[in-house]
Amino acid sequence: MNDSPLALLGGEPAVTAPGPHFAWPPIEDVDRLAVAAQLETAVSIPDRSGVVADLEDVLASYLGVRHVVTTCTGTAALHSMYAAARIGPGDEVIVPALTFHATATPLFHLGARPVLTDVDDRGRLDLDGAARRITARTKAVAAVHLWGLPEDMDALVSFADEHGLMLLEDGSHAHGATWNHQRTGTFGTASAFSLNGPKPLSAGEGGFVATDDTELYYRVLLHGQYNKRCRREIPADHPLARFAVTGMGLKLRIHPLAAALARTQLTRLEDHLAGRQEIAARMCAALDGVPGIRVPHVPVPSRPSWYALPLRYESAELGGLPLQRFLDAVHAEGATEADRPGSTCPLGTHPLFQTPGALIPGYADGRGSAAGDFPTAEHVHATTFKLPVWHREEDVRLADAYIAALAKVASHSKDLL
Repeated sequence: MNDSPLALLGGEPAVTAPGPHFAWPPIEDVDRLAVAAQLETAVSIPDRSGVVADLEDVLASYLGVRHVVTTCTGTAALHSMYAAARIGPGDEVIVPALTFHATATPLFHLGARPVLTDVDDRGRLDLDGAARRITARTKAVAAVHLWGLPEDMDALVSFADEHGLMLLEDGSHAHGATWNHQRTGTFGTASAFSLNGPKPLSAGEGGFVATDDTELYYRVLLHGQYNKRCRREIPADHPLARFAVTGMGLKLRIHPLAAALARTQLTRLEDHLAGRQEIAARMCAALDGVPGIRVPHVPVPSRPSWYALPLRYESAELGGLPLQRFLDAVHAEGATEADRPGSTCPLGTHPLFQTPGALIPGYADGRGSAAGDFPTAEHVHATTFKLPVWHREEDVRLADAYIAALAKVASHSKDLL
């Protein structure tokens, strides 16, 4: 009979609280009242007024930028950002190979080519590799603040300047994160954010583009807002004003109910981030030194938003125990929210990036990416699992229980071999 204390082998679980253990966004009465009030005010806003204008104003103030345009999704925000940056047929944009696919997929719909580039062992864009991929067609480089950990923006700004490239940011995981006390999303020509359900700032569904570039702002409007917004916000004597009624023919507006939710959530964002900072620091300190687990390196200039806590698994330290077997044991301990990244993975493993021409006209010629093209991205992904980062004082006990579950499995890993 196996007398291991591991729950997977018959022992008592480390986490006894009933699940689910994490839900986002935290809905309070103020959120319910705001959405209910918006139902009685307007469920369609075709211009920049009401809750949409209010949300865009406070987001612009929060980031310290001149212009914010909300959209229906983060993917739409990325699409509008790239289109407004005049990225088009034949242009190339350097994109880290390890990210959520929407960082790159809008480029296909503009006739452009995402140039996937490997990452370093921390998951950051490999700038030496990126430099080797620059051609006469390269127009921009995308900075991705994966899991809410800011990229090294000193290095990326210098890289973009040195090579004469636009720097565009995907801040979808990183609302409120900072690098040298400057908010992510304010370093480049423009940035795009998601307001999807689990993001640090949530509208349920939504997104926005932020920029100081007024010309780019007009083009964001034309890409997905059209008619009333464009007629009222693009000066009549501007060359683009004649396109105001139709724009580019797309409707990508945020829903007013989503805007109302995001507006109330934004009032609590800094409190949420402060709580995440404390609990993430506690979790990292407790897990640092646990065999088989490597906590993320957080440089001194960085304040993450902690969209998630990504942990690296060192199989060799646990006798070669496979990550999935380790996680099976962690789940049996009751830490059911521990999981492996799914759709956020090496882009070269997606069929769309391997053979884009099978779905999108104009990409049939030439080989796309392939599994194995970006070995570091694939290694980082294969050895990463993640935990939620809670924000309330009452969740500290749950965070501690998750830490205990991981440490317990690591200390009894031989029982699983």
